[in-house]
Amino acid sequence: MSPTPGFDVVSLGEPLYELNRQPDGRYLAGFGGDTLNVAIAAARLGSRAAYVTRLGADIFADELRGLMAREGIDASGVIRDAEAPTGLYFVTHGPEGHVFTYRRKGSAASLMTPGDLTPDLIAGARFLHVSGISQAISATAAATVTAAIAMARGAGAGISFDTNFRPRLWTAAQALPAIEEASRHADILKTSQEDCAALLGLSDPQDIARHFLVLGARAVVVTLGREGVFMATPEGSMHVPGISVAAVDATGAGDAFTGALLSERARGRPLAEAVRFANAAAALSTLGYGAIAPLPVRAAVDAAFRASALVDLDQGPAAAGR
Repeated sequence: MSPTPGFDVVSLGEPLYELNRQPDGRYLAGFGGDTLNVAIAAARLGSRAAYVTRLGADIFADELRGLMAREGIDASGVIRDAEAPTGLYFVTHGPEGHVFTYRRKGSAASLMTPGDLTPDLIAGARFLHVSGISQAISATAAATVTAAIAMARGAGAGISFDTNFRPRLWTAAQALPAIEEASRHADILKTSQEDCAALLGLSDPQDIARHFLVLGARAVVVTLGREGVFMATPEGSMHVPGISVAAVDATGAGDAFTGALLSERARGRPLAEAVRFANAAAALSTLGYGAIAPLPVRAAVDAAFRASALVDLDQGPAAAGR
């Protein structure tokens, strides 16, 4: 199947099949993968999204493809690899919360190469989204990210990059050069205080934003957990407070944020408004369990966004230096 041009978001990375252990010992099937979560988050808000990866020729790949079809994700950039498995992860639960156990070494996605890319699919995107995990799974996957960024940049597409540092996959010393190089090209750079404490030894959002702006990122968003987000561009910065909800699981909240932000920017919404909208989407995504199931639809986010705007009016402006 040939790709349809003009996608709002084209996301590249490793999707994973989830097995989540329940109290009775059974394992409940599910799905994960940061860049896949972003694509689905954007699609549920009405954006046209596509995914780029390799999957094995196995039942787990079939179910992931089924998920993409149900969510309206274009899979023309997904290659089937008969020699390598689809990545898996297990979720178990203990006194200190979730424990994630991965079976992804040698996965089909980790064998991605630049030759797997469809240039027209990348070039036709409003935004290409990649992450530190996309880079970390293998050297060839990292090279694929670099090639995809070059294709997107050459065609005038926007670049979205999430640092998403995972010390299980690589050390900070290994990660930092690749993450900083991708950040130089980012129109939207999303990171977190946790990532930057490990990678840069920085925790102040203004210092974090300054670091990436100096590298060349056009806009930097630092997620602050319950405290909301800090956003900065060369023109100014703003803090968007967290939205109080009855959260039960923050898994994938950052991906919900990124998917919503890209969706709104693709629709032409101003950056500051898009960040506030994405903040509302991230809050709603914590109301259910797992990364994908609770990703909200547009009507719900619109309502939460309007409610949070009223709170902002009551409390006074949260922006500075815009």
